[in-house]
Amino acid sequence: MSRKEVPRAGLLKAALAGRISNAQGALALHLSLRQFQRVKVRFATEGARGLLHRLRGRPSPRRLAPELRAQAIALLQSPYGGLNDCHATEKLLEVEGLLLSRSSVRRLRRALGVPAKRRRRPPRGRMRRTPEAQMGALVQLDASPFAWLEDRGPALTLHGAIDDATGTGLALVFRPTEDLHGYATLLQQLCTTYGRPLALYGDRFGVFVRNDAHWTLEEQLRGTQDPTHFGRILQELGIGFIAAHSPQAKGRIERFWQTLQDRLVSELRLRGISTMEAANAFLPAFLADLTPRFARAPADPTAAWRPAPRDLAAVLSCRYTRTVAHDNTVRLGPRWVQLPRRRAYTGRHVELRECLDGRLLVFTDGQCLATQPAPDADFVLRPRRGPSSDRRQRLRASQSRVAEGGRYPPTPRKPPLSSRTPAPVAARKPSPAHPWRHSTPYSTPHRGMTFSRNS
Repeated sequence: MSRKEVPRAGLLKAALAGRISNAQGALALHLSLRQFQRVKVRFATEGARGLLHRLRGRPSPRRLAPELRAQAIALLQSPYGGLNDCHATEKLLEVEGLLLSRSSVRRLRRALGVPAKRRRRPPRGRMRRTPEAQMGALVQLDASPFAWLEDRGPALTLHGAIDDATGTGLALVFRPTEDLHGYATLLQQLCTTYGRPLALYGDRFGVFVRNDAHWTLEEQLRGTQDPTHFGRILQELGIGFIAAHSPQAKGRIERFWQTLQDRLVSELRLRGISTMEAANAFLPAFLADLTPRFARAPADPTAAWRPAPRDLAAVLSCRYTRTVAHDNTVRLGPRWVQLPRRRAYTGRHVELRECLDGRLLVFTDGQCLATQPAPDADFVLRPRRGPSSDRRQRLRASQSRVAEGGRYPPTPRKPPLSSRTPAPVAARKPSPAHPWRHSTPYSTPHRGMTFSRNS
């Protein structure tokens, strides 16, 4: 007998003895008068057993069919064993055609003795930042190193971007490690699919911001350090960047990683994907399926996206200042670009851009002088020298000169080449057998004058 049924016995005995009326007993038990009379008759004929509910001990008419229950249990044990309750419910409906509720899947999982995929944490008091009103006003980006392919393939790092206003996954790309190439590819997908956002929100990773303490005099007067290669890209695209000081500050993309580490790993396992190329090819379809499930409508339906520039491929590049050599070429590491022969650019400072696809572009005065195609298909965009390394190299050189008693700051040994000053030519010493070293051919004893070609 339940707690609800225990007080009924005393009131029914009092009603049978005539100490209370049926209306008083019905009011005390929160029953109608006719229902109280029925219970009173059952108690008089059957005793305390008549107070039990008539459906107690009978199977529920809404229970799962034995065949459906057995099929769901078999699927939860083999292919969908590592999925959470909500994800397993979706897969049972979309792939297997089994209509079960999430609570039913949870009861089956608990009956099998399988623990929950992720422990539910109690709610905590915190202050949430109000999301942006427009889609494209703020985009959060980050990278997550994880065993995305489990033991079937190499360890990868997933670069991702999520919209702050709607929670929509905007772009995803797999890379071996977190690097500039991954974020540049992510920005290319973002600008091509949606457009340029107003601002990006990320952590203080070295690709985004300078973390060194080396400041030049110009930077001190300006109050800011020179940006990184990715920072130069954002400046030309007109995109702001906000550096978070903690993972909790960009909690939306951190929670996005929890969802992907749960669902994306299972989807990759169900499809048997074991390579980075196949995983990247699957990401667009995965995002198209994930967006309607978790995205929400923005407060302002007007989007803040801006169109991408036409020369987006040239903007997504690492930029270096180089001096044109005497043979009218510009070198970047082992690669070199031949400038057109119609004009001599010897000694001029040009801007050399190494694009995301591996092309080399030479710019001067806003015009592209020459182009070199990519070396191979597996090209990886890496900064060959960053501002921090340049500062450290100059600092070490100045410290060594001060230790040797030289001037500080050190004066350059050779003046820089300008566009008007021709490059100096190194003097060559003649060989010992050269005619200039002998005085006989150059003197004319008969005339008493110096020998020349015009004489």
